[in-house]
Amino acid sequence: MKISYNWLKQFIKIDWTPKQTAELLTDLGLEVEGVESFTSIPGGLEGVVVGTVLECTQHPNADRLKLTKVDIGQGEPLQIVCGAPNVAKGQKVPVATIGTILYGKEGKPLEIKKGKIRGEESHGMICAEDELGLGESHDGIMVLDHALAPGALVSELFEVENDHVFEIGLTPNRADAMSHWGVARDLRAGLIQKEIQKELITPSTSNFHVDNRTLKIDVAVENSDLAPRYCGITIGGLKVAESPTWLQNRLKSIGLSPINNIVDVTNYILHDLGQPLHAFDARKINGDKVIVKTVPSGTKFKTLDGIERTLHEEDLMICNGEKPMCIAGVFGGLDSGVTESTTSIFLESAYFNPISIRKTAKRHGLNTDASFRFERGIDPNITEYALKCAVILLEEVAGGQVTSDIVDIYPKKIGDHQVFLHFDNATKLIGKEIPKETIKEILMSLEIKINNVTEAGIGMTIPAYRNDVTREADVIEELLRVYGYNHVEASEKLNASIALTEKVEDHKIQNRVGHQLTALGFHEMLNNSLTHQEFCTLSDSLNPSHSVKILNPLSKDLEVLRQSMLFGGLGSLAFNLNRKNKNLKLFEFGNTYHQFPKGREEHKHLSLLLSGNKLEDSWNVSSEATSFFYLKGILLSILDGLGIDDLEEKGAENTIFSEGISLKGSQGVLVSFGVVSKKILKHFDIDVEVLYADFDWDVVLKSIPTENFKIRPIPKYPKVKRDFALLLDDSITFESLKNAALQTEKNLLKEVSLFDVYMGKNLPTGKKSYALSFTLQDEHKTLTDKQIDKIMSKLQERFEKDFGAKLRERSRQGFTKLGQRPMAQQCQQLIEQFSK
Repeated sequence: MKISYNWLKQFIKIDWTPKQTAELLTDLGLEVEGVESFTSIPGGLEGVVVGTVLECTQHPNADRLKLTKVDIGQGEPLQIVCGAPNVAKGQKVPVATIGTILYGKEGKPLEIKKGKIRGEESHGMICAEDELGLGESHDGIMVLDHALAPGALVSELFEVENDHVFEIGLTPNRADAMSHWGVARDLRAGLIQKEIQKELITPSTSNFHVDNRTLKIDVAVENSDLAPRYCGITIGGLKVAESPTWLQNRLKSIGLSPINNIVDVTNYILHDLGQPLHAFDARKINGDKVIVKTVPSGTKFKTLDGIERTLHEEDLMICNGEKPMCIAGVFGGLDSGVTESTTSIFLESAYFNPISIRKTAKRHGLNTDASFRFERGIDPNITEYALKCAVILLEEVAGGQVTSDIVDIYPKKIGDHQVFLHFDNATKLIGKEIPKETIKEILMSLEIKINNVTEAGIGMTIPAYRNDVTREADVIEELLRVYGYNHVEASEKLNASIALTEKVEDHKIQNRVGHQLTALGFHEMLNNSLTHQEFCTLSDSLNPSHSVKILNPLSKDLEVLRQSMLFGGLGSLAFNLNRKNKNLKLFEFGNTYHQFPKGREEHKHLSLLLSGNKLEDSWNVSSEATSFFYLKGILLSILDGLGIDDLEEKGAENTIFSEGISLKGSQGVLVSFGVVSKKILKHFDIDVEVLYADFDWDVVLKSIPTENFKIRPIPKYPKVKRDFALLLDDSITFESLKNAALQTEKNLLKEVSLFDVYMGKNLPTGKKSYALSFTLQDEHKTLTDKQIDKIMSKLQERFEKDFGAKLRERSRQGFTKLGQRPMAQQCQQLIEQFSK
């Protein structure tokens, strides 16, 4: 929000530097993010002086150029080449000297340099009004008053206003400070704390009067909940023209472009007092009646920007006797606004329901200065006052007469807030005891009325325009920001208590897993918890009736809280795929939200998404796509790192997967993962395979062992590896073979792995070949061949009995002893195999 310092001084007379004022405003909670200089005429006419044309002759080398000698009161006259048709000897003209920078009407800087034009030197420039930023005309040079002395500064002849503009980062709760008046109120309170007494000067309305009652517009408000207060008045005999220079300068300083005197006054009052106004051409109000109401859904309405919009049944409209004229508090209509031919207006000043205005503005994608203020809540008690101020200003800049009484429909007055402040609570929250007299002084400087004072505290009435101050804590915050955060000293004594924490700390576990995933090439994403209700229909596992709905959604796409982490992740994935990022590994920690019959629930999750290749393409790395088992390996490594084992596999009961499984632990399902259904991918325009894993993080945290870990030394004795090549039925899984092996030999068998799978030629129908590797180790002694053979025989018997397995020809002896052969013998065997 931009605040003009000169404008601010209309409310409070202050001679501080802009830097001092900016520091105080920031201390008061109105953070000044920057201070910019403003000049009403770009460049401030610096370097432009009055010159007398001494000679004016035809340029020897150009028919349309003149060669002039100009006295600028600084020694020898300057030779200047000029192309203006009206330049003549004896004129007093504005001269831009060498080094001057002109901005002109387009604002582009032009530095005046010494140069040659068609062979003749030129030492400056005789200027037209548009080149100086003083007007639009370029028909010829400006001719000044003949009485002016050569060398006089042109900047002193015109109204050049210099100003400083504060850029304030206004927080959403400070609706009271959305105007120069509101900022001045805070500034005055801050000055009082510095023992500088300043009066707050407000515009007077004593000159307001009704001239006649010849143009009456009836007003009807059909829904007072949406429009609690509505005021209006008619003004006739107006002349639409340019605004006076001072008014244009005020608007330009805060970044607004002047339009005409009528519209400029409404914009001025909005930024002056914080009250939005709207002017209707009275001739276009059919039936001489204004009706504030909603219209049927689907009604078409064309706004000032020329766009035809489809209205919603909850949109509040300002209508005449036949049709809508304006979207209340948001945007005007194309057919009811002020034009050059307007001579009479109906001027509106109202207080609209903030929630209604916000919904309408978001629904139509509109963000105007008026809606910005209405949706945050303006002062309902200055509606008539602001209207009178606007009328007086209109009479000053556009002429005219007041042709009706003010219509003020205010059926239920919006009251002030009653709050009681306890001194003990203030001391406790602030961390310092503020003297009671200082508290009273601060409250009164903020226009808060003190009703009573007791030993315990203060009873007070908060004005209605402070809609962010409704509780005792809010009052304490107001006290602290005006008193000054810098005045609350840090205590020399530090009190701390030892808090009992759980052994499993969620944030630490998340950091550990996050680091593990980033080391594997993953990138963390953060998606919006708000999503589209439509996503719940993409999977039978989700129920739309279980969605937590937002009462005031920003848009249709953000109307419910997510039930699944998948859809936000797919949106991020699609965004990257569309930008040629094909090899993706993404993860996200977040929550899902559910509205079950027994109540609302919130669950923590960790989601993973993979697509494309495992690694980026490189000359020394072969491309290999991510796969179901690659994802499974990552998930097992995460769970293993957390000390979670004893897992049970089962099919994933979730239709988001075309194929998937779940890993279940002692506390429930830890993670479900698989290939995302093509139906869901199609909705996001994704045409590549996507792997997805969803950890139930609450179950993971419960499953992490909390007992103390035992540290054991690395065994001194070697491991021994043996392998089987088994012929099995297609239906038998590796997991079942592994579990059977570990049950058969619980002490010495440390690991079972699958290092080869073969299906196809030379195998019977319905069969497959698994090559299993077994790792054996005794931590107390070296294993003997006899022990190893006995274990392997037991395993062979178990596989044959439980699974009908058969050893393939390559292992006729039942098992090999490669792991125990001397290294030299192993190398020799490999050399012989390669030589064959």
